[in-house]
Amino acid sequence: MSKPYAPGSAQIHNPQVANVSVPFVDLKQQYTSIKSEVDAAIARVIENTSFILGPEVRAFEAAFAEYVGARACIAVNSGTAALQLTLMAAGIGAGDEVIVPSFTFFATAEAVSVLGATPVFVDVDPVSYTLTAAAIERDITPRTRALIPVHLYGQAADLDPILELAKKHHLHVIEDAAQAHGAEYKRKRVGALGRAGCFSFYPSKNLGAYGEAGAVVTNDEELAKRLRLLRDHGSTSKYAHAIVGYNFRMEEIQAAVLNVKLRHLNDWNDARRARAARYNALLSSAGLVLPAEMDYARHVYHVYAVQSQNRDELQKRLTAAGVQTGVHYPIPIHLQPAYASLGYKGGELPVTENLAERALSLPMFPELSDEQIGRVAEVLTAES
Repeated sequence: MSKPYAPGSAQIHNPQVANVSVPFVDLKQQYTSIKSEVDAAIARVIENTSFILGPEVRAFEAAFAEYVGARACIAVNSGTAALQLTLMAAGIGAGDEVIVPSFTFFATAEAVSVLGATPVFVDVDPVSYTLTAAAIERDITPRTRALIPVHLYGQAADLDPILELAKKHHLHVIEDAAQAHGAEYKRKRVGALGRAGCFSFYPSKNLGAYGEAGAVVTNDEELAKRLRLLRDHGSTSKYAHAIVGYNFRMEEIQAAVLNVKLRHLNDWNDARRARAARYNALLSSAGLVLPAEMDYARHVYHVYAVQSQNRDELQKRLTAAGVQTGVHYPIPIHLQPAYASLGYKGGELPVTENLAERALSLPMFPELSDEQIGRVAEVLTAES
C-alpha cells in the first residue's frame, strides 16, 4: 500500500529534488508492491488451464458488481468493447444519434460510429470538463436515442440533471466510466447510475489489467442477458447461437489480476487524492488552472491535469527536467480527420478547443513520492 502523507505546505526550491526524475506512471512499482499476490493468481490460472470466461472472470464479475453497487457485471476484453456492446444491446444503430462530449478519448465516439449511428458532439463544462444537461438539451433531436456522459479524469459528470433530461426525452444514459473506477457521485459510485456503465481496465487505469480488459455494469437484467450473448458469439450454449454476436470475452489471466488489484483500489484512490492535494498546495501560486473537485463528486484523479496558456513550452521545460507529462486530449474529436464528414468547424465547441490547447497532465500514480511531486512543482514554479 502507498505511504500516506498530509497535503500541507512545503518548500518548493529544494536541492535534494533537483536530480529526481519523474515518470508519468510507474506500473513496475505497483507490481512490485503486490507481486506475490499477482504471481500466485496468474499461476493458479495456468495450473487450472481454464483461460476464457472461467472461475476468475465469474469471481471478478461478482466482486466488481458489488463494488460499484450494480446487480450485474459483464466482463469483456476492452473498454471500447464495453461501449460498443452496450449501445448495441440498447438497440442503437443506423439512423440514430448519440450525444457525446468531444473532449474525451476517441473510443467514446468510435463505439457509436461502428454501429452506423451518428455521434453528436457537445461542449463540456469549463470547470468539471464533463457534459451538462443544459449543453445536451440544445442538441436533442427526434433522432437522438442515447447520451454518453464521460466521467473524465476520474471525476463524475453531474448526473441527476442528465438523468432527468433523459427520462423526459426517453433516452438511454450510458456512463463512460473508463477513467473513474471508484469515483463517486453524491456518495454513490459511478457506473450503475444510468442504464449501464462502461469501464476500461487498460493497464494505466486506476484499476488496470496486464493487457486489454473492460466491463459493463448494469441494474437492468434483460440488458445484462443480452450483453452476455453479444460478447460470446450470441451463444446460449456450445454451438447454439441465438443472435449474431462478437468475440469480446475477458481472459482469465486478466480477471485474476483484476481480482487482486480490486482489493487495493480504495487505498490506491486515497493515495491519488492525497497526491492531488499535495500538488494543489505546492502549485497554488504557480499561475496555473488547477483541477477542481465538484461539490457533488469524489474525484479519484486518474489524470491530474492543469491548464496553462503556455502549455507546449511548459511541457518542453518539464521534459528537459526529466519529468514526463501527457496531453489529454490535443485534438478534439469533432475536429479529428475521421469525423470531417460531419462538418464541424473550429470555434463551434470553444471550451473543448480551449482545453485541447491548454491542458497538461502531470505525473499521477499512487506510488508517486513526495520528492517527485516536489520536483514537478519546482520546475513549474521556476521563473522562465
